[in-house]
Amino acid sequence: MGFSSAGRVADAAGISADDAEDGLIALAQAGLVTHERGAFGGWGVTDAGKLVDAERVAGELDAEGARGVLTEAYRRFVGLNSEFLDLCSAWQMRAGGGGPVINDHEDAGYDGVVLERLGDFDGRAVVVLGEISGAVARFGRYRERLGVALGRVRGGEIGYVADELESYHHVWFQLHEDLLVTLGIPR
Repeated sequence: MGFSSAGRVADAAGISADDAEDGLIALAQAGLVTHERGAFGGWGVTDAGKLVDAERVAGELDAEGARGVLTEAYRRFVGLNSEFLDLCSAWQMRAGGGGPVINDHEDAGYDGVVLERLGDFDGRAVVVLGEISGAVARFGRYRERLGVALGRVRGGEIGYVADELESYHHVWFQLHEDLLVTLGIPR
C-alpha cells in the first residue's frame, strides 16, 4: 500500500481503526514501520520491517505446509493478471479515429461490455482466490475487498473499477504485491 493512513490499514486488514493505530505504534516502536507527515505521508514499512515480514511469511508458509499450494495458485493468478491488465486497458483507453484515446465513459454501451467482462473475470478470480485463501487464510480478506469494489461498480460507482483507493484494480494490485512478498518473488 505504500504510505497509508491508519484507516486504510484498518480497512485492508478488516480491523478497527483503533486497533490498527495501536498496532502501527507498536511496530513503529520496534522500528518496523515509520510515520511520515504531510499530504503524501502516512504509515510505511521500513527496510527492517520488510525483512521481518519476509521471515514471518516464509515461516507461515512452511508451518502451514502451504508453499506448494500457494505456488500453484499463483501460476493461475498470473494468467488472470494478464487478462485483468487487458481489461483495465480497455476500461481506460478505447479505439479512436487516429488510434487509442482515453475512455471518457460517455459510451454506456462500450463501458457496459467492459463491465460485463469484469464480472466474468471476477467469477474466475473467485476460484483462484479460494485456492489462495485456502492455503493462507489471511488472503481471504482480498476476496471480501474485491467483492465490495465490484458491488460498488455494479451500483454505478465506476471509479471503483480503477480510480478509487479501494477500487478493484488497487485491491488486485495489493493482492499481487502480497503474493510476491509471500512467495519471495522479486518484482
